[in-house]
Amino acid sequence: SKAMEMILTGSVNLDAQEAKTYGLVSAVFPPEKLVEEAIKTATKIANKGAVSVQMAKEAVNQAYELSLSSGLHFERRLFQASFATKDQKEGMSAFAEKRKPNFVHE
Repeated sequence: SKAMEMILTGSVNLDAQEAKTYGLVSAVFPPEKLVEEAIKTATKIANKGAVSVQMAKEAVNQAYELSLSSGLHFERRLFQASFATKDQKEGMSAFAEKRKPNFVHE
């Protein structure tokens, strides 16, 4: 794999497009568009329920540390805990009513 080659040879000279091809970055933009695109991505995230975003981030971060079985268990516990949030109820209601959710971040 490319990762193994990079680790064993110490060759990590990639341009931005190669980094995207190998999944090391999610997107590549020209310098003059970078801040604009970063703000677009941040806005998308900010428009989601904050508690769910935090839970998703925690699940992804834990995936690096846990076995598959433990990771799935951790993810299931977070999913179940999300049902205690106001945002989960709002998200489900908005979906059923075909409207945009109004998250309160609780």
